[in-house]
Amino acid sequence: MSSKKIIIINGPNLNLLGQRQPEIYGNVSFEDFLTNLQHEFPEIKIDYIQSNDEGELVTKIQNCAQYDGMIINAAAYSHTSIAIADSLAFLKIPIIEVHISNIFARESFRHHSYISAHCKAVICGLGLNGYSVALQHLI
Repeated sequence: MSSKKIIIINGPNLNLLGQRQPEIYGNVSFEDFLTNLQHEFPEIKIDYIQSNDEGELVTKIQNCAQYDGMIINAAAYSHTSIAIADSLAFLKIPIIEVHISNIFARESFRHHSYISAHCKAVICGLGLNGYSVALQHLI
């Protein structure tokens, strides 16, 4: 039996985790967190993409049909990108949307996500642990 393949896609500014607004996003880089996640779930092949570019994210998402599931934190693009929402609608795999912070406790423009309608679930406000919860759900 082959192991499941899950893709994690992070959007703009998430390459700055551990440095940017630690009071909201914490002190751990995503790369360090990902290493721990891969050790915690050795039976799962976890691939990771991060981009600050909307077009690059759309192209990467379009090429994810071979995965068993996706965890996506489109960050600010969650609230603005119909293009990313449309690319997610194309996929036939389960998708979970993750936000590190509680988007509903922040500015009102963050309360709406264009991508949520194409996701099986939305997790927000659990910090980086939201990715672990999403991965557990997908497997």
